[in-house]
Amino acid sequence: MRIENSFVPASGVGAKRERSLWESGILTWEEFDPARAPLGEKTGERVESFVAEALERLDDGDVRYFGEQFPSGETWRFYENFRDDALFFDIETTGLDSSRENVTTVSFTQGGETTTLVRGEDLTAAALREQFRDAPLVVSFNGKQFDVPFLEDNFALSVDAPHLDLMYSCRRIDLTGGLKSIEKQIGIDRDRPDLSGRDAVRLWYQYERDGDDDALDTLVSYNRDDTENLQNLADVVARRLHADSLGAVADESPGIPDPLA
Repeated sequence: MRIENSFVPASGVGAKRERSLWESGILTWEEFDPARAPLGEKTGERVESFVAEALERLDDGDVRYFGEQFPSGETWRFYENFRDDALFFDIETTGLDSSRENVTTVSFTQGGETTTLVRGEDLTAAALREQFRDAPLVVSFNGKQFDVPFLEDNFALSVDAPHLDLMYSCRRIDLTGGLKSIEKQIGIDRDRPDLSGRDAVRLWYQYERDGDDDALDTLVSYNRDDTENLQNLADVVARRLHADSLGAVADESPGIPDPLA
């Protein structure tokens, strides 16, 4: 599923009307023809107006426009368009309260490269802004409720790129639980023994109190694994959501690799 397969941002079009458009053979914006669309005249005019602006905005790479127009639960549709430039991120902290606890490490994966920022070394507001600056799409697991509020409270920054939070997308395809539990459910393996958020807190204090560099190395590796595995999970989620929507109507495969194949 790509952005240009989507008609739900148009006024008066919900999931059922969008599906009727696909079933009539109108799979993309460029194929939209109000004369043959199974819509009323006014709705057809609204869709035609949306399509005209959306095509122009997509040509301009204006992802934030689509972030404003699409329902929040449909951000997964951006993924195929922007997979190669998407910014996957994950944080570790000293606790759960963003007003009292600190962020210890933040890992980012983009374009196959992973960067980790560490508290007391290079984890600064300026470094975070630089990482987020040009990202067309940010991807996390539970980042809307946890990671982003922590970063915004600790560093007085704003993460305003469209945000694909895989926790909510997973629930749509009956994948529930934490990130590592879901990875096991779908067959994504990890090389190192399983650690937890509590272990991450312990490792940080072990490093901070005792100067234990091995503890920091383990924490950083754990954080990086979480971030790098997000892309495999996003690939699986996007393929399954495609199969349940456009793929159920049209014989089209998403342009996303299957990490489990």
